[in-house]
Amino acid sequence: MKTIVITGASTGIGEATALYFAERGWQVFAGVRKIADGEALQQKNARITPVQLDVADPDQINASAAIVSAALNGRKLTGLVNNAGIAVMGPLAEQSLDQFKAHFDINVFGLLRVTQAFIPLLGGDQDRAGPAGRIVNITSVGGRLASPFLGAYTATKHAVESMTDSFRRELVIYGIDAISVGPGAVKTPIWDKAEEANSATPYASSPWAQPLEKFTQIMLSGGETGLPASQVAATIETALTARKPKARYAPVPDKLTNFTLPMLLPKRVVDGFFWRRFGMKKS
Repeated sequence: MKTIVITGASTGIGEATALYFAERGWQVFAGVRKIADGEALQQKNARITPVQLDVADPDQINASAAIVSAALNGRKLTGLVNNAGIAVMGPLAEQSLDQFKAHFDINVFGLLRVTQAFIPLLGGDQDRAGPAGRIVNITSVGGRLASPFLGAYTATKHAVESMTDSFRRELVIYGIDAISVGPGAVKTPIWDKAEEANSATPYASSPWAQPLEKFTQIMLSGGETGLPASQVAATIETALTARKPKARYAPVPDKLTNFTLPMLLPKRVVDGFFWRRFGMKKS
């Protein structure tokens, strides 16, 4: 039986991925921060085994790895999906250093903690039976294309893109692959959470108040009209099962305008697009 560990499985992409793989016969270990979230997931599909896994808590990570190791009974883990993450909007000129650090503690250091703990199960322990597993890191369009007001988030996703490439180039000695999946707008609650976090910040009196409000509405709209999270789950399945997987997948709605062209155009041209879209101009 194929086996998978998914972090951040309480909602959004993580929850959809857990259900998607369980429905297809995989044994799913769903990392959740709250026990109640795990119980709710297990009620939806009994093939899901919830594990309490806060990526900022080394003790929980090690305990989760031990639970999965015991369940594997000497076999290798098929896949690790690093999905847990946070996003809080704000201009870098005013965003607190503590808030910026929190993004890195979850999105980058948390991913590293989890990956290091599970590498032995994926194939680092070569006494385990079966083929080596794969790592899928959920990044974002923001992992390649930085946007205003999400500087902390996109900085972490740029870091994860780089880490994924480094993992892939290092872990070849164990046969472990590492792949990035960078979605565009997805129907998930992450931007609702970002709006809630942003409402408590002092940006209403900053020079960026109106552009930030426009940006927030566009992000919330993307959360309502973006790709279904199950489509990202299907992309993750391809990354984990394709005979010759790509190093990076980009499930992005309106991909030509939302990703391909901005990546090809000069950065100064893209700057102008952002300024016009959010009502900013040079003083």
